[in-house]
Amino acid sequence: MREEEKKRSTKKSSMKRILSKRWALPAIYLACAAILLTAVLWFQGSNNNTVNPGNENVGDVNTGKINDPEAIEVGGKVENIDMPVSNKADLVVKGEFYDKNGSEESQEKSLIFYDNQYHMNRGIDLAMKDGKTFEVIAALSGKVTKVQEDALLGNVIEVTHSKGITTYYQSVNDIAVEVGDTIVKGQPLAKAGQSLLNEKAGIHVHFEIRKDGVAVNPKDYFEKSVVTLQEAKEVTGYTEDEEIEQDDNETESETKKPASDDVIEE
Repeated sequence: MREEEKKRSTKKSSMKRILSKRWALPAIYLACAAILLTAVLWFQGSNNNTVNPGNENVGDVNTGKINDPEAIEVGGKVENIDMPVSNKADLVVKGEFYDKNGSEESQEKSLIFYDNQYHMNRGIDLAMKDGKTFEVIAALSGKVTKVQEDALLGNVIEVTHSKGITTYYQSVNDIAVEVGDTIVKGQPLAKAGQSLLNEKAGIHVHFEIRKDGVAVNPKDYFEKSVVTLQEAKEVTGYTEDEEIEQDDNETESETKKPASDDVIEE
């Protein structure tokens, strides 16, 4: 009995000596905290396995975020389609889009006469009041897919956007972009110039918007979200082939008219 009491007293004195050390209590606290943290993590892990036993990408239960790697990112900024000029105060329209459903008078004003033929205007022709050149800017962010020197059209810049949208800038000089460039809305592309096709317009930029190859009236979409055009199931406009067919019909009808009607008075 005495030996057992001695052993107990020895253990108690050892514990007292350990607890009397400065590091003893902090060490005990840290050990307890580690044990509690391990228990909490284990408990959370078991709950996640219960909610999502197949480990599928159903998302974070607490935040509601979807963890699907194939999910489409929709956080990008949606842009409005802008005019391809920065100085809108001194802007004048030299040529309007040819509207199939427009009045005869408006259609007549939207025809471009070149090489003894009338061509329907597939875009809009913009110039400055003073007739001087000006900076042509990107109406939308996108990727440059064509830069072409063309005396007839006055050089061409083609910019491709998402969901079948393409914009064209014609009658431009001092081109500042190359094929493959990624551009942002408002970025300078070139300077306004002249073209043989529409010499009457003087120094101007010819701007077109196409949806799946169909030319649409830019005025219908200026200052509107690009989504409006992207999600449009049907658009009012015409393709290049339709224009050629219309031009042929115009030419035939003109040849049947008396000589006095061959020229449209400006």
